[in-house]
Amino acid sequence: MHHIFYLEGNKRKISWAIKTNDTIVNQNRIHAEMYKDKVTDIQSKYIALHVGLFWGIGVFIIKNEDSIKIKLDDETMYDHFTSNSKIKDELIQKRMQFIRQLQKQRKLKIEFESIEKDMNLARNTKNKKINEKVKRALNQNYQNNSYD
Repeated sequence: MHHIFYLEGNKRKISWAIKTNDTIVNQNRIHAEMYKDKVTDIQSKYIALHVGLFWGIGVFIIKNEDSIKIKLDDETMYDHFTSNSKIKDELIQKRMQFIRQLQKQRKLKIEFESIEKDMNLARNTKNKKINEKVKRALNQNYQNNSYD
C-alpha cells in the first residue's frame, strides 16, 4: 500500500495526515505535559512524525512493507533525513532513532519530499474541506506517480 504522510507541530500540539488512495485521515493531539510549551517547533515536528507513524501502524493504516512518502514543509528537517547530517539536539536524535527503528522493523519504504507550507494537509486539520489547490495537486501526484 502507498501512503502520503504530512505532519505539523508547535509548542502546544502536533498533527498529522495520512493519505491512502482517496482517503485522508487527520489527527491532532495536544502535547503531553512533558513537552507542552517546552519544545521548539522543529522538535515538535519530529515528535509528530514519530507519534503519527506509530499511530498509523497501531490502527492498521500503515502495514509492514508499505511505501510512505513523507512530505516535509521544513527545509532543515528535510535536509536531516535526506543527507543524514548530524544533529546536536538530543530529542531530535531520539525521534530519528525511533523513526528509523519503525522503518526497519516494519520494512517500510520511506521517501521524503519537500513541499510548500500551504500544501501541508496536517496544517489544515481544523478545516473539514481541503482547499482546491491541495486537492488538485494530490490528484495530479497520484496520476503521475507509479510508485515503482
